[in-house]
Amino acid sequence: MSTVNTVHPITTLTPELEAVLKEDTDRRLRNLIAANINTRYARSSSQHSDFRLAIKDKDVQNDESVLSDFRRLVPPTDYESYRPFFEKFNSRPCRSAEVENMLAPGFPTHIPLSSATSGKKSKQFAKYFRPQPYLPGPSLRVRVTSLMNTFAYRDPVDVVTDTGEVVTRIPVCNESTGVMRAQNKWSIETDETRMASILPGHVAPWATGFILHHRSFLLIHALFTLANTSVEGITLTFVVTFMDMMFRIEEEWSTLISSIRNGTIPDFEQIDHVRTYLEPNMHADPQRADELQRIGPPLSSPGWAQRVWPNLKLLTCVCSGTFATALPQARIVLGPTIVIHNPWYACTECLIGRNLNCGDTETFVVAADDLIEFLDMTGEQTHGDVLQAWDLQSGKLYQPVSTTHDGLWRYLIDDVVQVIGFDPRNGLPVFRYSRRKNLEIRLPHALITEADLLSVVCAFSREDIVEVQEFTTVVDERRLPLTLGFFVSITGNLGPNVKSARQKAFAALVTTSDEHQIAFDTEEFGLPTIRIVKPGTFADYRRWRGESTKIGASQMKLPAVLTDPKAQEWMAERVMTEL
Repeated sequence: MSTVNTVHPITTLTPELEAVLKEDTDRRLRNLIAANINTRYARSSSQHSDFRLAIKDKDVQNDESVLSDFRRLVPPTDYESYRPFFEKFNSRPCRSAEVENMLAPGFPTHIPLSSATSGKKSKQFAKYFRPQPYLPGPSLRVRVTSLMNTFAYRDPVDVVTDTGEVVTRIPVCNESTGVMRAQNKWSIETDETRMASILPGHVAPWATGFILHHRSFLLIHALFTLANTSVEGITLTFVVTFMDMMFRIEEEWSTLISSIRNGTIPDFEQIDHVRTYLEPNMHADPQRADELQRIGPPLSSPGWAQRVWPNLKLLTCVCSGTFATALPQARIVLGPTIVIHNPWYACTECLIGRNLNCGDTETFVVAADDLIEFLDMTGEQTHGDVLQAWDLQSGKLYQPVSTTHDGLWRYLIDDVVQVIGFDPRNGLPVFRYSRRKNLEIRLPHALITEADLLSVVCAFSREDIVEVQEFTTVVDERRLPLTLGFFVSITGNLGPNVKSARQKAFAALVTTSDEHQIAFDTEEFGLPTIRIVKPGTFADYRRWRGESTKIGASQMKLPAVLTDPKAQEWMAERVMTEL
């Protein structure tokens, strides 16, 4: 197994590192301005009017004042300033004369959808070809990987000439799907040539990525992964998806073993459209079936994965923030030696950071692919307060501001990160995720952040109370006084001290703000409620949301705060018991 040297952040920048960081940052901004200054967006957006006037007669590639003009005159923007330009791609017909060079030169390679964690309508973005593809942070090298990624897409956007000739077809898909397709040159026109193929270093046929039914998607991937004894890595979107798969394997253990023994594809839901591609790749292996039968299903004993795949050394998935609640259970399944790798910190809009050290799932270094600036989260914020990487201070909270290859904006990312130092190799800020900026519960007496919610769950998630696997929250107004309500999925049985769960939750909440105790004493706020949902509920939620929004279920997140009334009602119908 290869090793990677551990990087230890420094608390302050040296003058030498600051100079290096400034030079590199200025170079990236200069390239972004030069590449996108002549796009339709940059030439006509009202947010750029002062900037356009200031640089009218300047050489954008060589005049240093252009950089200060951008930082001084272009304000931070949100999606609404972007929406009118993107809407051109929704016109039918979508004419090339109206969308070429819209946000970046040429046409987009794909149109991703945000996963809409807050319950709002999905935002759409346009992503363009990158000469330098995104690369993950430090990791271990693996030769055989079970890659659980969807390759499906919605009806593509056909860009046509005035005479109706198709210039390009742009798939509408998950961002991870679009990035993989673009980087590997997997066009939608050539999908059919790959459907029955297993790509080198992978274990499942390409067609597996076109299964839209979430449960079947997981089970077919599980089938081919279980059948392969050489697996060294498993890669999927979120750690909760890994645990979803483990629970599905547990449910269908006998069926999966039988299929491996006989070389057949089970009759799982909604796979008929890919069955003919799957069947030639499934071969009878009675010896492997017997071996798996002796080991038993995933939840039968700790360290199951190490026995099933002796060469497994890496699980790659997003597992920071609220996703971290699923890590303890994943660790039980994996055993102590398999590395859990969180490759990057990203959103649909952009890549923000890469993992600093392999195995550290919470710490990232700011990505240097595009440009990330920052707003200080203390005090009033104006665009004059946008800070550069060398202005940051360890320990403080910031909101990322992104300018990318895909558009000359200063786009506000709805996240808050805490800077903990700087990378000693290049001076880039090192940070940890803190919370979603707008995923908060606002009560009359206090604001409860995502970080607060996670600390409360950690307070009552104990072996002697109840072990929480995942959670989401609502404002519980079923009876007065209103309070904070938790929907939780659990592992194992209720502990002997389960009756203390609500009090533990309240005590933890009070540590985040004294206002909660004051409100409780005046009967303005009640003890938090805790409702345990049926096993598989959150996996079903991702499937339900994926189907209702037509976003792949593997891309769907369980939000820390559930604001959609329909989703709240859906969740309440699946409550098994209330503490």
